[in-house]
Amino acid sequence: MSEASVSTTWKHPDKIRPAALPGAVRVSTALDRLGRRNRDLAPPPAGSSLKPVPGNKGFPLVGQTFSFMLGGPDFTRRVYDRYGPVSWIKSLGLDICLALGPDATQSVLVNADKAYSQSGWEWFIGPFFRRGLMLLDFDEHLLHRRIMQEAFTRPRLAGYLERTDELVAKDVAGWPEGGQMFAYPTLKRLSLDIATHIFMGDTTGEDDAKLQTAFIDTVRAGTSVIRADVPGLRWHRGLLGRRVLEDYFRAKLPAKRATETEDLFSALCHVETETGETFSDDDVVNHMIFLMMAAHDTSTITTSAVLAALAANPEWQERAREQSLALDGELSLEDLDKLTVLDLVIKESLRLTAPVPSMARKAIKDADLLGHHVPAGTFISVSPWFSHYMPELWTRPEAFDPERFAEPRSEDKVHRYAWVPFGGGAHKCIGMYFGTQEVKILVHHILRRFRWTTPPGYVVPWDLLALPMPADGLPLELHPLS
Repeated sequence: MSEASVSTTWKHPDKIRPAALPGAVRVSTALDRLGRRNRDLAPPPAGSSLKPVPGNKGFPLVGQTFSFMLGGPDFTRRVYDRYGPVSWIKSLGLDICLALGPDATQSVLVNADKAYSQSGWEWFIGPFFRRGLMLLDFDEHLLHRRIMQEAFTRPRLAGYLERTDELVAKDVAGWPEGGQMFAYPTLKRLSLDIATHIFMGDTTGEDDAKLQTAFIDTVRAGTSVIRADVPGLRWHRGLLGRRVLEDYFRAKLPAKRATETEDLFSALCHVETETGETFSDDDVVNHMIFLMMAAHDTSTITTSAVLAALAANPEWQERAREQSLALDGELSLEDLDKLTVLDLVIKESLRLTAPVPSMARKAIKDADLLGHHVPAGTFISVSPWFSHYMPELWTRPEAFDPERFAEPRSEDKVHRYAWVPFGGGAHKCIGMYFGTQEVKILVHHILRRFRWTTPPGYVVPWDLLALPMPADGLPLELHPLS
């Protein structure tokens, strides 16, 4: 199988799970079943009361790689039904322990015994996002997070969001007055523009195309099947993308060090904790590359999911629009808090299309995962997406139903780790508030100018090869408000 993108078809609103897997994935799933033979991962130590992790390695050589990478919640549901919340598979040549459901998710993300390391991410994205905040562990991670938190104080967030509002209002005002628009590339460009303005203080936009290509290549390289620097393949393009990003940020670093400005790059260069802790030049470059990727990728995915859901559910689009039209002038943090319908819609969209479908960890010592023996060196995959579709937690989990997050239902509170689009524990996303508010601002301005629909019978083809993205660009029909 080539490294070409393979998409999985998902529907809104009644059928969100894959409706029909592409032929390559169906064949892979069949091969997995042919090669299936139950086998425990590793026996627990003599005298231990722990159980071994059950599972199977799938078909020879490929294991269950393609089903795992492309199957979405349907694949993990089959595994869960067969083996329970803790099992293992062979994928990308690795023994991977699947931690499925809220209890297993909580155990891994809270990490009370410090058995699980972020080095699980290192294998996938380390060469491209080395020493970003998400890849750091334990005391070092807490130190870097404490310093970085100074760049996300409420006054700084208010300034970031004020400029975001200005940029979005200006951009959306220039959208076509009608006809079809491909939302995903438009949002991707706009989100990167926001990131370069807010995070970089760069208003020229001259490097946007080069940066966007570099970020796309670095993100998609992490799930390469052929993990070697072979020209033309994804791993090679990812390494080239990393060099582009590092050269870009290093070239701008001296000016940011010299003068303090109102952007995140400058903030990271100048922030200092009460005890005098600061970032080195390498720290700043590594954190900027990771934060810029995380900021514009996840907001683009989430906004795309929101727009697709509101196109398929016009009654919710009108409810959200009513609140947006009631606000005039520039948005403040207090104004954003009034957009309660959008809050519900965004939460439901994050549930249905988790921007980060799985989270990687690695056991650095023998661990007890819900009574199972996980040997040191095992890779762990936590799946928010699976939890988000569990009928044990959610009413009609495949349906678009934002009211599930409102009182008195509050289905997300049935378990603390039922809804985890931003992760949990010490590594919970530091930018989750800014990212959510950015999505609200984007959708708010679109609601004030347009109604939108998708073509009759439209199905969102989510490409799951890396982070989810609409493989067709998400075509929308724009209808100006009269």
